[in-house]
Amino acid sequence: MSKLWNRLPKFVRNKYFLTTLIFLIWLTFFDEFNLIDRLQSLSDLKQLQQDREFYEKKIKEDTQRLKELKTNRENLEKFAREQFLMKKDNEDIFIFTDH
Repeated sequence: MSKLWNRLPKFVRNKYFLTTLIFLIWLTFFDEFNLIDRLQSLSDLKQLQQDREFYEKKIKEDTQRLKELKTNRENLEKFAREQFLMKKDNEDIFIFTDH
């Protein structure tokens, strides 16, 4: 073992280098807040931020649509016909689907 130890470069045999190396390995794999979990958390955070932007945009669009429905009777009737298949008494509804 001593021959192998002597073959290593001098900076690798330094106790401070070895201590730092062990510390970095510990932080990367074994610590409670290790690097791998940290990277996963950052990825999750990025996804959540994208979801937040999507839902904020959707809320804004839906709020605008709701405002239009409350203020314009024609839009309300159109919405009811399209979404809930409502009809007048003297009408027939035909539904076409793509398969």
